[in-house]
Amino acid sequence: MKKKTVFSICLPLLAAGLTAYLAAGCGKSSREREDAPDNDSNRLYVYNWGEYIDPEVIGLFEEETGYKVVYDVFETNEIMYPKVAADPSQYDVLCPSDYMIAKMAGEGLLAELDMDAMPEAKTNIGEQFWRMSEDFDPGNLYSVPYTWGTVGILYDSERVDEEITSWDVLWDEKYNDEILMQDSVRDLFAVALKKLGYSLNTTDLNELEEAKNLLIEQKPLVQAYVVDEVRDKMIAGESKIGVIYSGEAEYTREENESLSYCIPKEGTNVWVDAWVVTKDSRHKKAAYDWINFMCRPDIALMNFEYIYYSTPNIGAMELMDEETLSNEVLFPDVGKYDLEAYRYLGTDAERLYYNLWKEIKSA
Repeated sequence: MKKKTVFSICLPLLAAGLTAYLAAGCGKSSREREDAPDNDSNRLYVYNWGEYIDPEVIGLFEEETGYKVVYDVFETNEIMYPKVAADPSQYDVLCPSDYMIAKMAGEGLLAELDMDAMPEAKTNIGEQFWRMSEDFDPGNLYSVPYTWGTVGILYDSERVDEEITSWDVLWDEKYNDEILMQDSVRDLFAVALKKLGYSLNTTDLNELEEAKNLLIEQKPLVQAYVVDEVRDKMIAGESKIGVIYSGEAEYTREENESLSYCIPKEGTNVWVDAWVVTKDSRHKKAAYDWINFMCRPDIALMNFEYIYYSTPNIGAMELMDEETLSNEVLFPDVGKYDLEAYRYLGTDAERLYYNLWKEIKSA
């Protein structure tokens, strides 16, 4: 959410809706947790990206199951991880991104899932998305895909006099001070690495140094390194080109019809955010019931229509009209592109990426 990395979106209506829902007494926050007995089997503790669910879905789940949901939100995987690592029992179900799922599973923080307890997941998650998840969750032991998307280029077709198809445009001097880049270590390096023809999961020092130097060379052309602001700046016409997540791109296109999105020909990141259960969850049945509920086609459709991110739920897709399904931003033909999921690269590689990123920011 994410990525990434922030993968969440900040739709004003969604934020207002979730705030109102919490204020009404549903989806209780962690501030109320001290009053909850440890053996209260009627509660479910959920930790998800901010603005990443239709608030009505939480109420429906509570009504249909009788559980009381304690719902907390995070902004990045890196904020979520240390909180869960410090005490995996404080949450039952989480929604991390691909590489973070690999990291947490490797550290023994996640429970192996009982797929028989989630028949809706077995029935409705498309086979290609289970295969996609194999990159970070071999054997699909720990996660159930919730959303997916790509990272690409958003551009104003009325102010850019060409059809953009390549990462190269982000180094074109004629767009000086009109380019927005993601303020995210992996996403920033992914752009340069794919432009150079390398894997976005490389740990080769020479390749990473080459990518770093390319990003430093580009820096004078960049208007700003942003996360959610790319959406707002592009809608307002404050920039001509921006690196963006596909779900946010679709939202901006509804707000400004002159905006177009492309997956560059050199390839890009395809990301997956997925439901997982913590190894020390105190309410595993409730966690399974939650994931199963989220995989119901009608519920998956509600969430898709609310958060703008692509769903891996083929049952939900069957409920969509042809115009939606033919939307190349939300449902691209993945076979046409060189797409890579982020993998967890290990502590040493994480430190290397971060140190090189600091060099770019300070250059």
